Amino acid sequence: MAQSLYIEDTPASVKNAKGLHLITMSTPNGQKVQIMLEELAEKYGTEWDTTFVNIMSNDQKKEWFLRLNPNGRIPVLVDNTQSPPFAVMETSAELLYLLKFADKDDVFGFKDEYERSQALQWLFFWHGSGAPYQGQMNHFNKFAKDKIPYAIDRFKNETLRVYGVLEIQLSGKFTGEPKEYLAGNGTGKYSVADIGTYPWVKAWEFSGFSKEDMEAFPHLLKWIDRIGARPAVMKGCGEKYNMPK
Repeated sequence: MAQSLYIEDTPASVKNAKGLHLITMSTPNGQKVQIMLEELAEKYGTEWDTTFVNIMSNDQKKEWFLRLNPNGRIPVLVDNTQSPPFAVMETSAELLYLLKFADKDDVFGFKDEYERSQALQWLFFWHGSGAPYQGQMNHFNKFAKDKIPYAIDRFKNETLRVYGVLEIQLSGKFTGEPKEYLAGNGTGKYSVADIGTYPWVKAWEFSGFSKEDMEAFPHLLKWIDRIGARPAVMKGCGEKYNMPK
């Protein structure tokens, strides 16, 4: 089976890797897993290797990549400690894989099943309801050849609506208890729910939202600053993951 996972065109850095291997580009989706790995390294000394792919050149659509992720999207996590190597696609699945197999103390998860459910709810909420809208906002507002006002307005408004949902959770609007993190009892605990959400939301300005747009979300803005101050987060979004020239 390993032979079907890797082919002659698979980069040597991928097919010769030992242990965990991340195939990434430092987009918001790539940064989710980059941050998680950096957090695990800080806590446990977790090690991995990295291969960079240029999605602007459609490297992720080549056969060697599609054998690892038929959807042709970065990042991909490959666990070479398994025989045959085990490939994981989809960022939330990758975060949960690392949580299961690399975070023995549930530092970035929860042992309590109800708190764990909260983390899954918010992780999946952003994966299914946040990233798709903000991604389309980026496309139509920044990259589309033809500017379509209806599309820009629709995805802008939907992204702001989702920001509003995060604001409700963080502000404690309906509970009377503000939260510092998305999931967990009391004020919450930093977890995969935050890691899976932060890289997109921090990029609100890049997406085209104004400071005036964001004034409605004071707790969300404080949350962005709180998460962004973590050393592993700064490293996971930093120069270490710049595309090699």
